[in-house]
Amino acid sequence: MLSLGALAFATPWALAALASLPVLWWLLRITPPQPKLVTFPPLRLLLLLRPKEETPAHTPLWLLLLRLLIAALAILALAEPILNPQAVQRDGEALVLVIDDGWTAAPRWREKIARADALLESAERDGRPALLITTAAPANGEAMQPSQLMPAGDLRPLIATLQPKAWASDRAALVQALQQARLPDSADVVWLSDSLRDDESGEGTYTLAEWLLRLGPVSVITAPDDVALALLPPVTTAQGDNIIVRRSGNATGDQTVTLRAVTDQGRVLARDSLSFSGRAETASHKLDLPSELRNQLSRLEIEEQPSAGSVQLLDDRWRRRPVGLVTGGAVETRQPLLGDLFYLERALTPYAELRSAPVGELLQREIAVVVLADVAQVVASETRQLEQWIDKGGVLLRFAGPRMAEATDALLPVKLRQGARQLGGALSWSQPQRLGATPETSPFYGLAGSNEVSVSRQVLAEPEAQLGDKTWLRLEDGTPLVTATQRGKGWLILVHTTANTLWSDLALSGFYVEMLRKVIDLSQGITGTGEAADTPLPPLSVLDGFGRAVEPGPAVQPIAPRSLASTKPNPRHPPGWYGRLDSRQALNTANAETKLLPVTNWPSAVTQLRLDATSREMHLLPWLLGAALLLFLADWLIGLGLRGLLPARLSGWRKPATTMLAMALLLASGVVEAQPRRNTNPLSANDEFALKASLDLRLAYVVTGQADVDQLSRAGLYGLTEVLFRRTSIEAAEPIGVNLEADDISLVPFLYWPITPQQPQLSDAALRRLDLFMKTGGMILFDTRDQAMGLSGTAASPNTDKLRQLLARLDIPPLMPVPDDHVLTKAFYLLQDFPGRYSGGTLWVERNPGGDKDGVTSIVIGSHDFAAAWAIDANGRPLAVTVPNVPRQREYAYRFGVNLLIYTLTGNYKADQVHVPALLERLGN
Repeated sequence: MLSLGALAFATPWALAALASLPVLWWLLRITPPQPKLVTFPPLRLLLLLRPKEETPAHTPLWLLLLRLLIAALAILALAEPILNPQAVQRDGEALVLVIDDGWTAAPRWREKIARADALLESAERDGRPALLITTAAPANGEAMQPSQLMPAGDLRPLIATLQPKAWASDRAALVQALQQARLPDSADVVWLSDSLRDDESGEGTYTLAEWLLRLGPVSVITAPDDVALALLPPVTTAQGDNIIVRRSGNATGDQTVTLRAVTDQGRVLARDSLSFSGRAETASHKLDLPSELRNQLSRLEIEEQPSAGSVQLLDDRWRRRPVGLVTGGAVETRQPLLGDLFYLERALTPYAELRSAPVGELLQREIAVVVLADVAQVVASETRQLEQWIDKGGVLLRFAGPRMAEATDALLPVKLRQGARQLGGALSWSQPQRLGATPETSPFYGLAGSNEVSVSRQVLAEPEAQLGDKTWLRLEDGTPLVTATQRGKGWLILVHTTANTLWSDLALSGFYVEMLRKVIDLSQGITGTGEAADTPLPPLSVLDGFGRAVEPGPAVQPIAPRSLASTKPNPRHPPGWYGRLDSRQALNTANAETKLLPVTNWPSAVTQLRLDATSREMHLLPWLLGAALLLFLADWLIGLGLRGLLPARLSGWRKPATTMLAMALLLASGVVEAQPRRNTNPLSANDEFALKASLDLRLAYVVTGQADVDQLSRAGLYGLTEVLFRRTSIEAAEPIGVNLEADDISLVPFLYWPITPQQPQLSDAALRRLDLFMKTGGMILFDTRDQAMGLSGTAASPNTDKLRQLLARLDIPPLMPVPDDHVLTKAFYLLQDFPGRYSGGTLWVERNPGGDKDGVTSIVIGSHDFAAAWAIDANGRPLAVTVPNVPRQREYAYRFGVNLLIYTLTGNYKADQVHVPALLERLGN
């Protein structure tokens, strides 16, 4: 490679051809142009006589220079000139490419990979070998080790597929691995760094840099102005859920980021902004959502910087915390309204998972809050279990009552007096007491409705110095009504009146519900002490380095619930969901201790470069070849003009000045960038399907592998698409076939599935996609196509048996025949039957679709061979005969298809009663 400042030539030997330009000059100079053809008109000979003009013996100078320019451009193009080439390292030395691929490297990942590819391209031109080292543990769970030394061109495809990991880099472990690896004795080292330490001291980064200096000069490429972000776990306080975002310590100015709160189905429930000011490293935001919506949350994420560290998965402990209810008696079995648990159950049911059992049995399972309603004495063994459970983060909420007024144990926040204070007795009031002012330090501060509560009886606390600090709620006369104390990581809380209406009307107020919700929010979530804490949780889905949910790899292993909180994400246990679908727990990349500290102590011998400091290379070969081609075309036109072969109206081209001006305009307007795109791969089948399905509305059918069935399905949906275009406002593109094992069916709204006995069983991944498709608004029309068989009794066709096998592995809701008032009967046309190729039979739909899908059934099952009735050829002629062969049957089949698609795409708005008068009027006419 020959370098001349900002210009370099990848094939410099081609420049030797420039020496032939003088020879070309001489050849063109002695070769006259071809004779000009002149028409000889004998009758006008005298009129056309002109002064004698000599034919030049040599090619005109301007034309000669033009042709030499064409030759020079072609020669320069063959030399492959490069503008702004990457810095050339030492000749012959190997290139060692070190890339940080932990989750903190996710920002600007494409730019980093493009820079690495440019370095390898430069090494490939120089014929130098290269070697790749990554600083995060590999996803396959194997030990960290560098790649083999190989030609730089062979390493480029490996770099193109490199992705950031969902766990942090481990540079200290990498140094130990490099000490055992075979590396070149001398090399040029380039380190694409994320600019952050992987430990608080930065010792691992410094040690790795010093070790790499043994191989040769080290250049570190960083983006020092970029700010990394980490989303920390939400902090639940008495005032609400506090969301904290931490940024790297190199940030110096104001910054705003966007927080999104998302459900399992991808629905965004909240989108709020968090602002950093000055040099602040954290920004906080109070997430204010109704409990009904809060319980649906499964994910918090930062929009501006997708990475595993900017995502927090919210598991079942966040959404619905299990609450155990224990009562001291069984009065509710005879008089429910007087029961100790009646009002508790109704107040907590919308917000928590309730379990009623003895204390010992409750603590054998995962539990967040235990409520003891008028339980005076807890047996000794259960008391020890409760104490240990509270220390680990549990919340024990106790209510007073007649039993506690007589005797109690020591598991209380305050010491109680014997007996109870009641209306009309000793230490009594003349009238029921209202609630007093709520202390500002209380979790109940700011709750509405407290002035509506009156108390007629309570248990009293013995005076003590800390009683004021322990009081969360008082009566008007200052006596405590709710006291609490923190014990370990948990809370011990006492309500000095009953959980029912026996001593107060607290249980009848809205304040009661809000008070209980605040108590539940104080819990640390699920804290198990039984066998469930030792049962390994299998992985359900994991996060990649960009924070996207992916399937667990073969190296991912189950994790014990006890060690979930202390486990740092790694290849064996990446961040994601673990457990069962009905009870899952989350492992997140970022935790409360996560810090993003910039590297400030690189060794002095390390050269620091900026990621965006060097301009990109520009290959001039296509530019020069394009210019040479345009000049060649201009030379050809000029030659035609000089020989008189151009039309008369273009005679102006014969003048050299005019010719040169036209040629200049042609070059100015015709030269466009033709920079070749390197590493451009053709679209995969999955990408091609995704583009087709997302850019246009299309009806889809399941590819069964049987050519005749698939062709008829395509022709049927093509015919239905044409009918929809002519009769409705739906403008769909051509139908598309779906491979359930590979294609993303979430991109299509409707799926036609013809059942055949030969269809193989679906994989678990395909079943999960189907289940998600039906639960997020998609519709599947299962067609067994066996209505003509006329089977009766318990007999079933092979197609029906296959359908039963398929549905047995899916979460299918209860089904029912289409009722007379279903939206399918009136979505567009008024219908009573739903024929296809065959008439009769039953069409099945979901019994209760639910409001989350706008009342649209996710599954329709029929046996009428609908696609055959809809199918047409290219000329619009039907491909199959209806049975019976009644002309109107095909028309009604089309009408059913129109109703079905209108229903799928618009929902159940026709179920609104506002349409009833118009429909009745049409039926009457």
